[in-house]
Amino acid sequence: MTDEHRWARPRRVTLDDVAREAGVSRAMVSIVLRGQSGASAGTRDRVLAAAEQLGYRPDLRAQSLAGTSSRLIGVLFGAAGTFHFDLLEGLYDEAEKRGYSLILGALTAERDERRALHSVQGFALDGMIMLGPATPSPLSAGTLPLAVIGWDVDHPMVDVIRTSDHDGIALAVDHLVGLGHRRIAHLDGGTGLIATTRRAAYVAAMASAGLAGEVRVLAGGETSLEGMTTAQALLRESAPLPTALVAYNDDTAIGALSVLRDSGIDVPGAMSVIGYDDSEAARNLPIGLTSVAQHPHVMARHAVQRVVARARGTRVSGRSVVLDPDLVVRASTAPPA
Repeated sequence: MTDEHRWARPRRVTLDDVAREAGVSRAMVSIVLRGQSGASAGTRDRVLAAAEQLGYRPDLRAQSLAGTSSRLIGVLFGAAGTFHFDLLEGLYDEAEKRGYSLILGALTAERDERRALHSVQGFALDGMIMLGPATPSPLSAGTLPLAVIGWDVDHPMVDVIRTSDHDGIALAVDHLVGLGHRRIAHLDGGTGLIATTRRAAYVAAMASAGLAGEVRVLAGGETSLEGMTTAQALLRESAPLPTALVAYNDDTAIGALSVLRDSGIDVPGAMSVIGYDDSEAARNLPIGLTSVAQHPHVMARHAVQRVVARARGTRVSGRSVVLDPDLVVRASTAPPA
């Protein structure tokens, strides 16, 4: 192959290039780009303008190998519904505000926690945030600052940021009971920790409302396809249909809702449906989905704050943040016919 047909790797813009363009020293460029004090406002503006003009991007791997602080946070996440994407957006926003970058490790059906963790361990991370898998014993616990979002971990070296699932499910059940529903079923999320907690919360909320005899758990999962499959199985049963459905998350609720409406079941006239997470999908359905809101940007802020503080050796009060959920009522719930 001749040289004319080879792809040329573009030269990386360096700190020296930015320094020459801004008319300052390389050390001053480093100070500005790291967000440290010591540069005047005018110098800072010139450096940032030069970096933007030249298209400078830091070599994250080199940074992680060179110093005591890489300003990198690893994030493990899985295919656990669209809510994880809302959380990732919040994590990116919060990390950028603090001068940090994220290194993502994705989990799939064939890629477990160990493999996902291995993919980010080549970087000298300042800390780790886990959106999944929801495990009681994260592999990286105790090895670096770690925060998990969404479930509880009984480990003294792990920070926990979660919404009260007990209160969230109770809000959903109480809303339906207040509308006059009694036959309220739960489309569960499988066998995971979060699904188990929400299922138990549903049983407790029904008992608290005097409806222990009406408890009905429908085996489901985390995806819209699993919500569809559960709804299809429900329609084949000979037992009377529930008048309301509390789903594990918005994705399963949306899947179930689509099957119900395609089968001629009026929502909310014949069956009310409530999701969990208040995702963007819930807010933009043709029929708005009533949903339990978890406020992902608030959760992300707490997670990044704690990982950064612990990486810097800053004292952190307590290790658990439990947020209050809200119920956002939309058109998918109404009194029973």
